[in-house]
Amino acid sequence: MVIGIVVGSLVVLGVLGAVGAGLSGSGFPEARYRLTVPKTLVDGKYQLVQDHSDTEGKKALQGTYDSKIRDPKPAVGQYAFESPKESGALVVSGMYGRFKDPAVARKKMLSGAADAEGSSLGAPARDITPTGSDVTLSCQVLTVRQGGVESSLPMCAWADENTGASVGIVGQETALQKPGSVDLVKAAETTLKVRAEMRQPIG
Repeated sequence: MVIGIVVGSLVVLGVLGAVGAGLSGSGFPEARYRLTVPKTLVDGKYQLVQDHSDTEGKKALQGTYDSKIRDPKPAVGQYAFESPKESGALVVSGMYGRFKDPAVARKKMLSGAADAEGSSLGAPARDITPTGSDVTLSCQVLTVRQGGVESSLPMCAWADENTGASVGIVGQETALQKPGSVDLVKAAETTLKVRAEMRQPIG
């Protein structure tokens, strides 16, 4: 149920948010990293269901322009996992290129998600730097509605000089929690693993 909303409403929001971020600053960084869409994510837990980079991802970038972003390319993937005890999904919506102000881009990647049909902001975005990491992420909780049922969906975003993405994580446990009770630190840690596995050196 919730998986359909995530894929239908959120799959390209990170891309759209990044392109329309209105970044500021001077000088473009060198392109040193790109994003891939691997067959699995998070230590093999999530299996790739569909790579949307050349479909919804490209559509999101068409007709958009930001003078502070250079050479943007989409990286959008839908993942799922299933075990005897539970099932879930993960949607990554991002892009890579050369970005002037990653901190602004990171926050903007989440800004449009609550405006998607059937979703609203359940818990506002806050910055999280997981223990042992020097990467700061922005995380929030969406409330998604379908058939009169509400579910909670944690979403985190990162951005650096070359890569940025939002990650929506669908789980049976978190779906039933109140937005304020969702463990966003755990979501941030999962997002860091996604970043480490998708972000690869160019060349």
